[in-house]
Amino acid sequence: MKARIPNQGGMNQAAMLKKIQDMQADMENKQAEIEATEFTASAGGGAVEAVVLGTHEIKRIKIDPEVIDPEDAEMLEDMVTAAVNEAIKKSVDAMDRAMESAKSGLGGLGGLGGLF
Repeated sequence: MKARIPNQGGMNQAAMLKKIQDMQADMENKQAEIEATEFTASAGGGAVEAVVLGTHEIKRIKIDPEVIDPEDAEMLEDMVTAAVNEAIKKSVDAMDRAMESAKSGLGGLGGLGGLF
């Protein structure tokens, strides 16, 4: 017995496949765009700045020389960690929003939208 997809409001299989292919292309484009985007975050009132690509690769870290205290390396480590983590969070959030936006086009596919 062949599996059947419930009636999709008159949408034939070819139209459904086209819609899915368009959504896939849109998701790939958005993913490439996000991966090339730089996300910046800072800590310590701007004393440390981290720039991360959408691929979560650290592009650069800037440290204000005034916060470099050999007697308190832990504070600098904490600021670098906080800035990098926040920049990565921004990139993850942007990717999540982009993918949700692309998936929203599946609303016309009945229950199939939840598969993606």
